[in-house]
Amino acid sequence: MQKFSICVSCLFHNTKIFGIFKVVGMLDAKFLERTLKLPGAQPLEVLEAVYKSLVIDCPRSWADCVTWARHHWQCQYSNNIHQLLHNFPPEQLTSSGAPFWSGPKRCPHPLEFSTSNHLHMDYVMSGANLFAQSYGMQGSTDRVGVAKILDSLSVPTFVPRSGVKIHVSDQELQSANVNVDDNRLEELKTLLPGPEASSHFKLTAIDFEKDDDSNFHMDFIVAASNLRAENYNIPPADRHKSKLIAGKIIPAIATTTAAVVGLVCLELIKIVQGHKKVESFKNGFMNLALPFFGFSEPISAPSHKYYEIDWSLWDRFEVKGLQANGEEMTLRQFLDYFKNEHQLEITMLSQGVSMLYSFFMPAAKLKERLLLPMTEIVTKVSKKKLGKHVKALVFELCCNDLTDEDVEVPYVRYTIR
Repeated sequence: MQKFSICVSCLFHNTKIFGIFKVVGMLDAKFLERTLKLPGAQPLEVLEAVYKSLVIDCPRSWADCVTWARHHWQCQYSNNIHQLLHNFPPEQLTSSGAPFWSGPKRCPHPLEFSTSNHLHMDYVMSGANLFAQSYGMQGSTDRVGVAKILDSLSVPTFVPRSGVKIHVSDQELQSANVNVDDNRLEELKTLLPGPEASSHFKLTAIDFEKDDDSNFHMDFIVAASNLRAENYNIPPADRHKSKLIAGKIIPAIATTTAAVVGLVCLELIKIVQGHKKVESFKNGFMNLALPFFGFSEPISAPSHKYYEIDWSLWDRFEVKGLQANGEEMTLRQFLDYFKNEHQLEITMLSQGVSMLYSFFMPAAKLKERLLLPMTEIVTKVSKKKLGKHVKALVFELCCNDLTDEDVEVPYVRYTIR
């Protein structure tokens, strides 16, 4: 399962289909100028992608889309593997004399395309349809028609090239990206089409959606990941398992997020166990790159006071909106409740950004609101309906005590269901 997850993750993040390049250079007059100012090899990478999208790979028909998908299959699952094995043969040894293909590095094998292989056809069908969608063209679900197009295609035999550098580490890749082919950059500047090219088609970025079975997204993911798994002799996975994996792919897997969740859970266990002393809990500080882990005792929340009652941000007033007779509390009853129960005179009352009550409110408006239920006032002032899922409202108060002095008080949790 873990090894297959790597296949899905790798293909999901690296394939160009779901996030096809947005060719802003077609409409942006300063695109070229701005691109050339990018650091490192980025200008060359961006211009190569634009040139490929507008000129080399630009389809004119459904057959062109099928052709692109077929060649893409050949490159991903056959040619690239042949080249990899040419650079690093199965019997390759490292500088220390150990087998290169050992441990986590499985030795792959290239695949041979066949229209009778359902997985191969699934890849071409889904890839061609996604490619067509990105160029605003009509796709097709006719597998027989696609097979006929494929039978008429002539795919050149791949011959591995000598001298091709394959980077075996991220460090090597970063070092290689520093070198920019200036001649190729100048050539691309002259080869790129002008803004008039946008009149022939409209490129559209495709947002990945795993839960729509008709959009070919999961079809492509399942086919692509299982083909890569086959390259490395990893057991395949069905559509359901692939969908679960694709839905959980996030950049922070098993990194800081996981560590934070673990530390938070440790603190939650202390709460469940009933610890009350602040010294029992810990703040955590960490940097996984160093790595550094440090812990300290948390500081108590600032304490406030009204009358002889101490409170902090963890405290609140609990008010039940529904009375014994089943009717909801009105604004007048709400004000009277705090005056009688807590000896507090509410001068202003708000919910979110909505001011529900203030002592300087016009008399006519005040008279109307005093008789209305609290939820009705909230709906009227905010102009938003309360959903059935809303079980409580949060009110903020400004109050005076019995000496007519302003006092800070906790917020109110007003239960309505």
